[in-house]
Amino acid sequence: MSTQSSAVRLDARVSGRVHGVGFRYFVLREAHALGLVGWVANVPDGSVQCVAEGPHDRLEALVDRLREGPPAAIVEGVSVAWMAATGTFGSFGVRSGAHRGD
Repeated sequence: MSTQSSAVRLDARVSGRVHGVGFRYFVLREAHALGLVGWVANVPDGSVQCVAEGPHDRLEALVDRLREGPPAAIVEGVSVAWMAATGTFGSFGVRSGAHRGD
């Protein structure tokens, strides 16, 4: 996705029982369905981080889905930060917990 004036960046952190329940692949499917680009990864503290870019309304829809999670998850909280899109992502993928960011 190229940087567009309508594109923004979401950095979300999901806490609760979100490891070992298919949460990253749930986010991957939802992001693909919404036409978003970015990544999702498990974080060593037990949370899941999601960085996505796209139209604000689609990112809001993703946040709503993060708050629900897949059936086996227990989402206790979702922290959200908004910023300008960078336009550096070409697709949406799952990263390992050892990734170094963008």
